[in-house]
Amino acid sequence: MVRPLRLVVALLLAVPAVFIAGPAQAATWGSSDPWATWSNGGYTLYNDVWGSGAGPQSIWANSYSNWGVSANHPNTGGVKSYPNATRYIGKKVSALGTTTSSFNVTVPTSGVAFETAYDIWSSDNAYEIMLWMNRYGAVGPIGSQQTSASVGGHPWAIYRGSNGSNQVFSFVRTGNTASGTVDIRAIVQWLRSKGWFGDVTIGNVQFGYEITSSSGGKDFVTNSFSVTG
Repeated sequence: MVRPLRLVVALLLAVPAVFIAGPAQAATWGSSDPWATWSNGGYTLYNDVWGSGAGPQSIWANSYSNWGVSANHPNTGGVKSYPNATRYIGKKVSALGTTTSSFNVTVPTSGVAFETAYDIWSSDNAYEIMLWMNRYGAVGPIGSQQTSASVGGHPWAIYRGSNGSNQVFSFVRTGNTASGTVDIRAIVQWLRSKGWFGDVTIGNVQFGYEITSSSGGKDFVTNSFSVTG
């Protein structure tokens, strides 16, 4: 009877090991609704699928700082979506204290057209400031290049233009980066010093992925993100 008992014990010990390797734990929140939103920690996450001819896109989040999307948008030109995390500031440029943002992302680098970008708005939406931290595929900013400068902790090619409803200032980083810290106050103060706008009130600071194409399905992951100030 000793050998069968040992066999039974061995089988019982082996059973838990079979079930340990299950599916990964589900995210805290997720949705495939094009207009899905979720609020957490003073931020709001948006799936924000809005462009013509967009394909399916689902968003998930564990927190405002850790979230991502899986997107399958056809290669037909035109921005399809801007999934993002948003925080409202509500202070004039002259009243801003230290206002910085840090990010860390994991993004696809082939078979796609998109940029990882901040979208910073004046409270009346008359001015839009885009900070392109990386870009892949055939995408380009609105308007024409005005100058090059290092400001807010990064080197940029700086563009100015209009989309028909608001002025757009695009800071396109001269080299791609998947992580870093941006001094937002320094950037808006630089714009004011150029006379490109006055002492405007800074409204929403958004961070996410402006996706033109991701055919076949691609994952865009925000490992961490925050705004201080």
